[in-house]
Amino acid sequence: MARDMSDKEILKMELDQLKKEVSTPRTAVNTINFVEGLAPNDPLIKGVPDDKNPYKGDKGGCIIT
Repeated sequence: MARDMSDKEILKMELDQLKKEVSTPRTAVNTINFVEGLAPNDPLIKGVPDDKNPYKGDKGGCIIT
């Protein structure tokens, strides 16, 4: 699409996008509180219970020779 447009049209499109973004309301977020709030449900931190883990069980393993 951009190949069919002149430089002026591309710059106008970028300017329009920047105008939309600058008018978007922002909310300050404390990153530490955000991450700590999500941590109890994060399977990478908490782990996955064996009964819900599809990779655990009596399925055997894989041996690479």
